[in-house]
Amino acid sequence: MINQVSYDINTVDGPVHLTITPVNQQLPGDVYYVTGVYRLSDGTVGMGDITFNEDMSDWTYDGIGELTYEEAAEVANFIKNYKDPAGADPDLLQ
Repeated sequence: MINQVSYDINTVDGPVHLTITPVNQQLPGDVYYVTGVYRLSDGTVGMGDITFNEDMSDWTYDGIGELTYEEAAEVANFIKNYKDPAGADPDLLQ
């Protein structure tokens, strides 16, 4: 995932419109490094981070009460399977 994306999820507290923002680092030579950290927010309210291990086979969620484990697992699965659209430009990071 290069740019932030939106994801709608039905939580135990009702529907939430999440913004998922990848934490990427720009290395010398305009190379982008994917850190495996994805920040979740609902509008201006931060909802924690989902962090994947190196091969994206395992993840952790550090939000405190914002999402249940099952809800976080749904979001993690979305992130893991997300494919950037053709022509996604890391120079337009949001």
